[in-house]
Amino acid sequence: MSRLEQLQKFLEIDPNDSFTRYAIGLELASLKSYDKAIEQFEALRASDPEYVATYYQLASAYREDGNKVKAAEIYSVGITTARKMNDLHAAGELQAALEEMEDED
Repeated sequence: MSRLEQLQKFLEIDPNDSFTRYAIGLELASLKSYDKAIEQFEALRASDPEYVATYYQLASAYREDGNKVKAAEIYSVGITTARKMNDLHAAGELQAALEEMEDED
């Protein structure tokens, strides 16, 4: 059984487990299945919008999938959310990633 299959079984047991959904998104992104990773991260963002790590990974998946406009939007929402949660480290990482992406253009 693959790691992805194991994670999916965990999610079947507890569909509200944010960490498991996040891990599935990471696994899909590592397999370059960006569209499926985006689905998982978007589902996580909808169910647990304060799970700050989601924003970096979701924006990165959009970026890898070629949708820089959506990536910039997600980075920006993530920065706002991280600041609201007083997670200044995450806010800084999101800001740096956004600036790096903008510098690519």
